[in-house]
Amino acid sequence: MLKIRINREEFEYDIYALVTSFFPDPEVKVEIAGDKSGAECESDTALFLLEPDAGRGTICFKGGKCLPADSKYEFEYKDSSDPGDFRKAWKLFLYDRLCEYSGITLPWGALTGVRPTKLIMRMINAAEGKGRDEIIKDLYDTCRVSEDKARLGIRIAELEDGILKPFTDGKGYSLYIGIPFCPSTCLYCSFTSFPIAKFEKKVDAYLDGLCSEMRATCEYMKGKRLDTIYIGGGTPTSLDEVRLERLLNDITSVMPMGDVKEFTVEAGRPDSITVQKLAVMKKYGVTRISVNPQTMKDETLKLIGRHHTTDDIRRAFAQAREAGFDNINMDLILGLPGETLSDVEHTFDAVAEFKPDSITAHSLAIKRASRMKQWIAEHGAISGLDAEKAMKKAYDTADALGMKPYYLYRQKNMAGSLENTGFAHEGKYGLYNILIMEEVQSIVALGVGTVSKRVHCDGTGLIERCDTHKDVNLYLSDLQAMIERKRKLFGAGE
Repeated sequence: MLKIRINREEFEYDIYALVTSFFPDPEVKVEIAGDKSGAECESDTALFLLEPDAGRGTICFKGGKCLPADSKYEFEYKDSSDPGDFRKAWKLFLYDRLCEYSGITLPWGALTGVRPTKLIMRMINAAEGKGRDEIIKDLYDTCRVSEDKARLGIRIAELEDGILKPFTDGKGYSLYIGIPFCPSTCLYCSFTSFPIAKFEKKVDAYLDGLCSEMRATCEYMKGKRLDTIYIGGGTPTSLDEVRLERLLNDITSVMPMGDVKEFTVEAGRPDSITVQKLAVMKKYGVTRISVNPQTMKDETLKLIGRHHTTDDIRRAFAQAREAGFDNINMDLILGLPGETLSDVEHTFDAVAEFKPDSITAHSLAIKRASRMKQWIAEHGAISGLDAEKAMKKAYDTADALGMKPYYLYRQKNMAGSLENTGFAHEGKYGLYNILIMEEVQSIVALGVGTVSKRVHCDGTGLIERCDTHKDVNLYLSDLQAMIERKRKLFGAGE
């Protein structure tokens, strides 16, 4: 175990995120201690003592099984009285010391946020109108972002900027509907998910709850334009075709569909996709679906708990094409247990043969709430995959298919401290994906484990959030209270 001791709680996220990016394997525990300026580090401990008011800080690494050596660094910052400036300077100082200490540099440098392209887009649209070379230099000077990643971020931000213009008038919103049921829970999954076989008797009541939420949404968002709809999960197609039709009928009957530009159903699991369900989705105007292999290696599919084979993936994709879907996404995960670079290359080569309309390449992120944490504890490190070479295969495959990278985000504990990237053909970009990442419009989220976001388009940059219960029973019993919280969040249609 690697222990991090800090004396100022407000710096916990930055320190934890950076330290775990450099030392991802051991379990990490954070302790908030008092200001013990003379404290000694225990074995395998990183101690951080911060004095932001005085512009000073100390880092002490005590080597052991997890840390390679003992080191101590002193930091002093005199350039500004702004606590935010001190924080940025301290974070960069910490990153540089971790590079020296570990002998490692990270592709995204000291950036620990989920949305690097949002930062880059702000730089592009700044009043001074900085050029690409200036932005690349700024990203390195302030965050140590590599030139390759800076150029990637700029490329995506410039593409997104053009796509987003019709959605930045403050008059629109997007709708997310969560279906928290799955055929089984995958090893890596941390989303709210319940085995549908065990929750069979709750499904109809849950759909009733969603319909109640939709009706309320139409009231408190009256006068707003509904731009996109995204049904995620869980696995929405774990619903049988009768219940799936009921859900889609409720949506199209209750919600104002006239301005909807994209209607996505994350079908996801091939073992939940049938000809009948595809016909139902087509009937109700679904424009975009996902058929998600994650890998094209049968042994890995079995290991991660997906009850289907690569042949099922081929069957489901072919059926979706036959049903008339011309915007099909395929999700893939790099770094699954036991997979080598050769396995990843095989997966991308196989997926390229499908000629999907978009591909989303995910660097595996180890989530605390996933069963993967327990698997690692029992089996040790996941694999020796070279994450950068695996991600390069993703970019090369997308490029060979004529796709452009169109959105990007990062997560904690990602393989290689890399990124998740969506690639798509022109005109097949996932609009909802861009909107939720760049936070330019409000998202009304319905169902278990979802988070609604109100984006204030008044120049303040304010974003307010409202979450819902992660348990189906609590959601059903507290439904009206959650509806009222969202009504209050969105100002009853203001």
